Amino acid sequence: MSLKLGVPSKGRLMEKTFDWFAKRGLTLSRTGSDREYAGRVDGIDGVELVLLSAGEIPRELAAGRIHLGVTGTDLVQEKLPRWEQQVEEIAPLGFGHADLILAVPQFWIDVEGLDDLDAVAARFRATHGHRLRIATKYHRLVREFLTDAGVADYQLVDSQGATEGTVKNETAEMIADITSTGETLRANHLKILGDGLVLKSQATLWRSRTAPYDAADKATLNTFRDMLQG
Repeated sequence: MSLKLGVPSKGRLMEKTFDWFAKRGLTLSRTGSDREYAGRVDGIDGVELVLLSAGEIPRELAAGRIHLGVTGTDLVQEKLPRWEQQVEEIAPLGFGHADLILAVPQFWIDVEGLDDLDAVAARFRATHGHRLRIATKYHRLVREFLTDAGVADYQLVDSQGATEGTVKNETAEMIADITSTGETLRANHLKILGDGLVLKSQATLWRSRTAPYDAADKATLNTFRDMLQG
């Protein structure tokens, strides 16, 4: 058996991941056409490359179908309950930086932080008869964050794309989304709450705690770790 390494299958995330491993003596390459999701790892024996979407990698790690995987902190913590029991962080890769934040309309001039949001949410429910809507695809992370902050009167509205536009389109009153520069937020007349940073994320190499490892796999894993540190 060999260790399976899951890597994002396209775009800058794949390119930067390939570059990161190359600097550590491991050459990752796609085999076949761009439509094929197979690859190879040169520089070490016993490691097989699997190309997946970044969103699939947490699930595959948790299921034990891959031993190692590169994906964002946000995706691991959102998709895997009790993620620490299912995966181990091996190394942050230093790219793919993004913050999961809470943002409200700029014209909410009296809403600067979570305490303000809690008060506004209560008033909103009393006035409109339903809870303030927060558009997001990060339900677990946002719910846990707001629970810890004591904010109660809200509902999460699922948004899988163009989340920043939901306020303008009147399908939500505010958003919780990933941002790297904040430009899209400003373009949509949104502002980040002063204490509204839910999570700082970046591309990270993870090890599955549930995948099977025989003696040869464990030896390969130790060599692999040594190469990354060297």
